[in-house]
Amino acid sequence: MTNLAYEATEQELMDQFIQRIEAGDKIEADDWMPEEYRTALIKLISMHGISEIMGAFPEKEWVPKAPSLHRKLGIMAKVQDEMGHGQLLLRVAEDLLKPYGKNRGDLMTDLFNGDLKFHNVFHMETKTWADAGLIGWLVDGAAIITQTNMLAASYGPYARALQRICAEEVFHAQHGEAIIMALAEGTDEQKQMVQDALNRWWPALLMFFGPPSSATTGSSKQDVTIKYKIRLSTNEELRQHYFTKYIPRILSLGLTIPDPTIHFDESQKLWIYRQPNWDDFKQIIKNKGPRSQERLNLRRTSYQNNAWVREALSTKAE
Repeated sequence: MTNLAYEATEQELMDQFIQRIEAGDKIEADDWMPEEYRTALIKLISMHGISEIMGAFPEKEWVPKAPSLHRKLGIMAKVQDEMGHGQLLLRVAEDLLKPYGKNRGDLMTDLFNGDLKFHNVFHMETKTWADAGLIGWLVDGAAIITQTNMLAASYGPYARALQRICAEEVFHAQHGEAIIMALAEGTDEQKQMVQDALNRWWPALLMFFGPPSSATTGSSKQDVTIKYKIRLSTNEELRQHYFTKYIPRILSLGLTIPDPTIHFDESQKLWIYRQPNWDDFKQIIKNKGPRSQERLNLRRTSYQNNAWVREALSTKAE
C-alpha cells in the first residue's frame, strides 16, 4: 500500500490560518498566509517604516537651530531613533517581499516613483521651534495611540518590532511635551508661537488617523487589517481616543483648539468636531503637500550618494 503525502487545499489552509489568528497565535514570516493578508501587511509596514524615516526630516531641520545644547542633543537623539525605527520596520517588510523577489531597494524605488506613500503629517512645514515640539508631543502622541493598538498584531515580527518602537515613542512624546510646556510657560510671544503651531497643525493631526469609513469609497483598507487582527480599532475610534487623551492636556496649557465646534456629546459618548478637508488629504499623500517634493528630493539624494555603501556591503567575499 503506497503512502501518499497529504496536501491541504487552499480552503483548508485558510481555515487553519483563521483558527490560529482567532486563538491568538502569531503568524511568522515563513508560515502560510493568504495573499490578502500578506499584501495588507506589506502596505502597512512599508508605509510605517518609510514614514519613520521621512518623519525624521521635519525635526532634522531644527537640529542646527535648537535654542540650547540640551535641546539640540535631545532632538538629535530623537532623529536617530526615528531612522532606526524605519530600518527595523523595512527589514520586517522585506521578509514579506521575498516571495515576490523584492527587497528594501525596491521599496525605495516605490517611494521615489510615488507608489509607496508616507504619512500626511510629514509633508508639512516646521516653521518654528514650537512646530518641532508639537511634532514630538501631539504627532508622536497620535503615533503611540495607533501603534499600541497593534501591539497584539497577529503578525509576530511586526508585533515584536512595535514593542521596542512604542517604548521609545513614549520618550519622544515626553521630549516634545517638555518643549511645549517650556514655551507655554514662557513669554507672551512664546505662548503665541505654540498657539500658532497648533493652529497650523490641527488639520494634519485630524488627518493622522485617516478618513472614517464613511469618507472612503469602496471597501475600506482598515477593515482588512481588523479582519486579520493586525489592529483592533477603526480610524475613527483611534481619533476619538486621541481627543479624549489630548484635548484636556491642550486646554490645560491655556491653548485654544482651533475648532469652535468641538465638544463632547454626552448622549452619544463621542467628540463632535469639524471634519478636515479630505480632498486636501488625498493631495498631500500624492506628494503634493507643502514640503513633499523637497523631502523626497533630500531622501533621493541621500540614497544615491550612499549607493557605494550598499554595494560594498552586498559584495560577497571570494
